[in-house]
Amino acid sequence: MVYQMNSGMTEDKVVVPSLKLRRVGIDTYKENVAYLHRDCPIYRSEGFQALSKIEIHIVSNGAPVIALLNVVDDDCITGLDELGLSEQVFRQLDKPEGTEVFISHATPPTSLQSVHLKIAGERLSYEQYLTIIQDIVDSRYSKIEIAAFLVGCAETGMEREEVLSLTRAMVNTGEKLDWGEHQVSDKHCIGGIPGNRTTMLVVPIVAAHGMLMPKTSSRAITSPAGTADTMEVLADVDHPQQKLRDILQKERAFIVWGGTAQLAPADDILIAVERPLSMDSSGQMVASILSKKIAAGATHLLIDIPVGPTAKIRNSSDALKLRKLFEYVGDKMGLHTEVVLTDGTQPIGRGVGPVLETMDIMKVLENAPDAPIDLREKALQLAGRIIEFDFDVRGGQGYVIARDIVESGRALAKMNAIIDAQGRNLTPLTLGKLHHDVIAPKSGIVTSIDNLRIASIARLAGAPLDSGAGVYLHKKRDERVQKGDTLFTIYAEFNADFNFAITAAEQEDGYQIDTDGATNE
Repeated sequence: MVYQMNSGMTEDKVVVPSLKLRRVGIDTYKENVAYLHRDCPIYRSEGFQALSKIEIHIVSNGAPVIALLNVVDDDCITGLDELGLSEQVFRQLDKPEGTEVFISHATPPTSLQSVHLKIAGERLSYEQYLTIIQDIVDSRYSKIEIAAFLVGCAETGMEREEVLSLTRAMVNTGEKLDWGEHQVSDKHCIGGIPGNRTTMLVVPIVAAHGMLMPKTSSRAITSPAGTADTMEVLADVDHPQQKLRDILQKERAFIVWGGTAQLAPADDILIAVERPLSMDSSGQMVASILSKKIAAGATHLLIDIPVGPTAKIRNSSDALKLRKLFEYVGDKMGLHTEVVLTDGTQPIGRGVGPVLETMDIMKVLENAPDAPIDLREKALQLAGRIIEFDFDVRGGQGYVIARDIVESGRALAKMNAIIDAQGRNLTPLTLGKLHHDVIAPKSGIVTSIDNLRIASIARLAGAPLDSGAGVYLHKKRDERVQKGDTLFTIYAEFNADFNFAITAAEQEDGYQIDTDGATNE
């Protein structure tokens, strides 16, 4: 079958052969990818090349969708008269297999000129950032081109006005939620600390105080667990917007996955490229976090910046610079932003991995004698600062209010109400069936624990995909150990993951033990 298209502004007709859509079950993660057979007549006649960008047109159906072209030789992937689509672009087109489409060469985005200017060290305007981000959201950039933009921003630097422009552009190219109240609280940790699951304590504490706290959270990308992964152990975290509004009206809070809301959508695309490159420049970090929070409807935000030798931010000087940037951009965007610097010298709590972190959280809420003190104390400090956003609370009183809410059982009751409203997971919490103790090679005092190493071992064990996998820390910094004591236990579900984690721990367990004054019997 063929279609006729107008050629430019004339009445000339161009005959374009059509193709049939075929769903190819490949997750290309935040990138539209299409597949064309090498022997397809269109591939040969129209001069398409692998990794070129194409426009996919559906007759009488508005704007085209842009995708990166891959060329295949296997009829099982796509036939000669078919256009294969990765999962992302197939969902975006939202048409059944067999739908007739035609393709054309995509016009290169004009905003690439601005990317070249940034690489050369030029300062970009808001309009330039807006066109770049809009083209990224519209899938006009390949991951290589996105990487060029990110490297340009990171290597040549961004002035604070540029960070503000980028943040505004990311907000304005997506949806923005409005919860209908003048004060909407949120918190965010910049990450890098295993077990730092304070959000799941702060939210029920703040909600029990009566403040609105709708929490859209992420899943882990390079860490052993994200807040959404951990909350999913207890409740459903994927809900449509109307259900979220119903939950919020009743319980004043929720803790859900924010991946389907189209809030600052460029952020998810940029992160998908940043992670493999291990890039995390301060300008990109601030724009990423604040754009998400503003789009999610927050009016008051608390930022947690852990500082430590194996944290994202290694020293107080860098932390203070980052705090000033957060507060400047937040203020200019109309978001009341406060930043706290916290201890990032070791993991928070005892558990690292979804189920293990959930156990820590419930122990704190239940006021259990063996609840991790550091997790409890940090959550109370953060919740107290947010409670002080309440105009009726005097400065310095928030901590006491938060502590009373936990000790009275109100935080536990609120957490259970939120879990029931979201849909309680009735499957019992189970740890991985395989476990291995890592023991102290000598006696002494634990002087440091490497956050990155513990996170790596937990991920090798299978976390977060296997929710019961991870690491449980028996010893923390400043605690005395005897030779042969268990430092931590590795949990895994599958033998391959189990062996990978054990091997990594044998090579380097992440613990430093000072033997001064200790015996090594």
